[in-house]
Amino acid sequence: MTVATQLAAGIAALGLDLPPNGETRLLAYLALLDKWNRVYNLTAVREPERMVSHHLLDSLAAVPHFSGPTVLDVGSGGGLPGIPLAIARPDLQVTLIDSVAKKTAFLLQAKAELGLANLTVATGRVEDFRPDTGFDSITSRAFSDLKEFVTLTRPHLKPEGRWLAMKGLYPNEEIAMLPADVKVSANHTLHVPGLDASRHLIVLEPDR
Repeated sequence: MTVATQLAAGIAALGLDLPPNGETRLLAYLALLDKWNRVYNLTAVREPERMVSHHLLDSLAAVPHFSGPTVLDVGSGGGLPGIPLAIARPDLQVTLIDSVAKKTAFLLQAKAELGLANLTVATGRVEDFRPDTGFDSITSRAFSDLKEFVTLTRPHLKPEGRWLAMKGLYPNEEIAMLPADVKVSANHTLHVPGLDASRHLIVLEPDR
């Protein structure tokens, strides 16, 4: 099965309705990630077939749970889940931040080559980040434990905003360590085509 066939089947299984150029852009992003990964070590996953399931479809599985219009992807690394999210949801304004300059160089290149006008890239630590306005959704895929995630990013969350943390197994211990004024408002079990592993999207909110 080609990566294009694998991706198309996965998108169909997820029931996603992508924009007309969505699959083409996702495949172009995959090719860029594969090319840059050989030099910059952006991801431990090396095979394009595994990148489809472990990266693209894993990120896309969370797409329906995002509400906008603004999203911050913290510790974005190679652009996950932010770039697939920006491709799948042109209605969202997605900001990617990472402290490693070689990774944000890749993200800027991807933005340019893919023509993603709804994508912004920032280099630096999230605690030093000074955006003009807060975000409706803040997400991360492999940034830190939940307590550190919400503590460091809280200044960037709009009053009615939510955190969406992508996790493997349900993180009982991390949830127990959350600040007292942060609550789990939803837990979505994600079924990722081609990925035989537990995946959860933990939605957090300040206890208002």
